[in-house]
Amino acid sequence: MTMAGRLPEPYSQGSGANLADILERVLDKGVVIAGDIRINLLDIELLTIKLRLIVASVDKAKEMGIDWWEDDPALSSRARRNELTRENAELRERLARLEPLEAAIAEREREEEERQ
Repeated sequence: MTMAGRLPEPYSQGSGANLADILERVLDKGVVIAGDIRINLLDIELLTIKLRLIVASVDKAKEMGIDWWEDDPALSSRARRNELTRENAELRERLARLEPLEAAIAEREREEEERQ
Protein backbone atom coordinates (compact mmCIF):
# COMPACT_ATOMS: atom_id res chain seq x y z
CA MET A 1 0.00 0.00 0.00
CA THR A 2 1.45 3.32 -1.06
CA MET A 3 0.98 6.68 0.67
CA ALA A 4 1.24 8.73 -2.54
CA GLY A 5 -2.54 9.16 -2.89
CA ARG A 6 -3.04 10.30 0.71
CA LEU A 7 -3.13 14.02 1.51
CA PRO A 8 -1.68 15.29 4.77
CA GLU A 9 -4.11 16.36 7.44
CA PRO A 10 -4.44 20.15 7.59
CA TYR A 11 -4.07 20.27 11.36
CA SER A 12 -2.27 17.74 13.46
CA GLN A 13 -3.43 16.90 16.95
CA GLY A 14 -0.59 18.88 18.57
CA SER A 15 -1.05 22.02 16.47
CA GLY A 16 -3.49 23.59 18.95
CA ALA A 17 -0.94 23.34 21.72
CA ASN A 18 1.79 24.62 19.39
CA LEU A 19 -0.34 27.61 18.39
CA ALA A 20 -1.07 28.35 22.03
CA ASP A 21 2.65 28.12 22.83
CA ILE A 22 3.52 30.46 19.96
CA LEU A 23 0.87 32.95 21.00
CA GLU A 24 2.04 32.84 24.61
CA ARG A 25 5.63 33.39 23.52
CA VAL A 26 4.68 36.31 21.24
CA LEU A 27 2.63 37.99 23.96
CA ASP A 28 5.36 37.38 26.53
CA LYS A 29 8.20 38.76 24.41
CA GLY A 30 6.30 41.16 22.15
CA VAL A 31 6.52 41.69 18.41
CA VAL A 32 7.10 45.01 16.68
CA ILE A 33 6.15 45.57 13.06
CA ALA A 34 7.21 48.89 11.57
CA GLY A 35 6.98 50.31 8.08
CA ASP A 36 6.71 53.52 6.11
CA ILE A 37 4.68 54.19 2.99
CA ARG A 38 5.73 57.10 0.83
CA ILE A 39 3.98 58.29 -2.28
CA ASN A 40 6.08 60.49 -4.57
CA LEU A 41 5.27 62.11 -7.87
CA LEU A 42 8.22 63.44 -9.88
CA ASP A 43 10.44 63.49 -6.78
CA ILE A 44 7.79 65.45 -4.84
CA GLU A 45 6.63 63.71 -1.70
CA LEU A 46 2.84 63.73 -1.68
CA LEU A 47 2.08 61.47 1.26
CA THR A 48 3.96 59.69 4.03
CA ILE A 49 2.33 57.14 6.30
CA LYS A 50 4.26 55.69 9.20
CA LEU A 51 2.92 52.40 10.51
CA ARG A 52 3.91 50.96 13.87
CA LEU A 53 2.29 47.85 15.31
CA ILE A 54 3.17 46.25 18.62
CA VAL A 55 1.68 42.93 19.63
CA ALA A 56 2.34 42.17 23.29
CA SER A 57 0.58 41.39 26.53
CA VAL A 58 -0.53 44.28 28.73
CA ASP A 59 2.16 43.42 31.28
CA LYS A 60 4.89 43.39 28.63
CA ALA A 61 3.63 46.66 27.15
CA LYS A 62 3.78 48.29 30.59
CA GLU A 63 7.33 46.98 31.03
CA MET A 64 8.20 48.75 27.75
CA GLY A 65 6.62 51.96 29.02
CA ILE A 66 3.52 51.76 26.84
CA ASP A 67 0.34 52.53 28.75
CA TRP A 68 -1.57 55.01 26.61
CA TRP A 69 -4.85 53.13 27.09
CA GLU A 70 -4.83 54.04 30.78
CA ASP A 71 -5.13 57.76 29.93
CA ASP A 72 -7.61 57.43 27.07
CA PRO A 73 -11.16 58.26 28.28
CA ALA A 74 -12.63 56.07 25.55
CA LEU A 75 -10.77 53.02 26.89
CA SER A 76 -10.42 53.60 30.63
CA SER A 77 -13.15 54.33 33.15
CA ARG A 78 -10.55 55.84 35.50
CA ALA A 79 -9.38 58.23 32.77
CA ARG A 80 -13.03 59.09 32.02
CA ARG A 81 -13.63 59.90 35.70
CA ASN A 82 -10.45 61.98 35.84
CA GLU A 83 -11.49 63.91 32.75
CA LEU A 84 -14.95 64.57 34.20
CA THR A 85 -13.41 65.67 37.50
CA ARG A 86 -11.07 68.06 35.70
CA GLU A 87 -13.88 69.41 33.53
CA ASN A 88 -16.10 69.85 36.60
CA ALA A 89 -13.34 71.79 38.41
CA GLU A 90 -12.84 74.05 35.36
CA LEU A 91 -16.57 74.76 35.15
CA ARG A 92 -16.76 75.56 38.87
CA GLU A 93 -13.83 77.95 38.48
CA ARG A 94 -15.49 79.69 35.52
CA LEU A 95 -18.75 79.93 37.43
CA ALA A 96 -16.95 81.43 40.43
CA ARG A 97 -15.47 84.09 38.14
CA LEU A 98 -18.82 84.83 36.44
CA GLU A 99 -21.02 85.08 39.55
CA PRO A 100 -19.44 88.35 40.81
CA LEU A 101 -19.74 89.83 37.32
CA GLU A 102 -23.40 88.85 37.14
CA ALA A 103 -24.02 90.38 40.58
CA ALA A 104 -22.32 93.63 39.49
CA ILE A 105 -24.44 93.80 36.33
CA ALA A 106 -27.63 93.20 38.34
CA GLU A 107 -26.61 95.94 40.79
CA ARG A 108 -26.04 98.43 37.95
CA GLU A 109 -29.41 97.61 36.43
CA ARG A 110 -31.11 98.24 39.79
CA GLU A 111 -29.30 101.56 40.19
CA GLU A 112 -30.37 102.63 36.68
CA GLU A 113 -33.99 101.68 37.40
CA GLU A 114 -33.89 103.71 40.62
CA ARG A 115 -32.61 106.77 38.78
CA GLN A 116 -35.49 106.70 36.32
